[in-house]
Amino acid sequence: MTQPATDPAAKFDTSRASEYARQSRIALAGYDACHDLAACMLAASLGPSSSAKVLVVGAGGTAQEIITMAALEPDWDFVAVDPSEPMLAAATGHLRANDLLHRTQVHLGHVEDLPADASFDAATLIGVLHHLGGDEAKQQILRSIQARLKPGAPLIVAGNHYAYASQPLLLQAWSQRWRQQGATADEVQAKLGKILQGADPPHSEAAVQTLLHDAGFGQATRFFSSLFWGAWLACKIGRRTWVD
Repeated sequence: MTQPATDPAAKFDTSRASEYARQSRIALAGYDACHDLAACMLAASLGPSSSAKVLVVGAGGTAQEIITMAALEPDWDFVAVDPSEPMLAAATGHLRANDLLHRTQVHLGHVEDLPADASFDAATLIGVLHHLGGDEAKQQILRSIQARLKPGAPLIVAGNHYAYASQPLLLQAWSQRWRQQGATADEVQAKLGKILQGADPPHSEAAVQTLLHDAGFGQATRFFSSLFWGAWLACKIGRRTWVD
């Protein structure tokens, strides 16, 4: 497998994977709503009752993207990619429990490890960009996805944006979110420390738009927001492709 110089997947160990389903729903208020709307946005973009092959990048943990899309569109099939073995194992368990393994190809690794001539009708990149350090790594994954999408195909991008320290009120509200769920002050600090570990989100919505534009996508439509989190849909422009 192709490995980046600093692999952010290393922090998603067995301990983090085992608690991900619960913790992610606390860290992101509206976790399920975001995934529900992402499925609706892709279905609206592709058209009703259409068959589709969807690339799901960073599918590890809950596999919620696939579970939600599969329920809405029974004729869609999926390719799930994640570089963390514990997170992908957790996702595989959820897919098995929902009888979706026959509709999903599961790959341990990175987008670059997929065949260069792979062709997808749509893709999702949810909760990934803010774990990649620097614009170069963010551009690499977006370009790798773009190269494997059909012309005009939609991409859902969702994740944290804003430099965390630049938004002290949102950061404090995030702390209160954990307290709201019963965490002590020490637990709140520990949870925030784990979330912020190695995180490098785009610093604004404009930065997200620029990353997408430079990777060959058109203007993105924002459809969800929750504290630091945002979710957008953008479509691949023309026939432009990139070489990994």
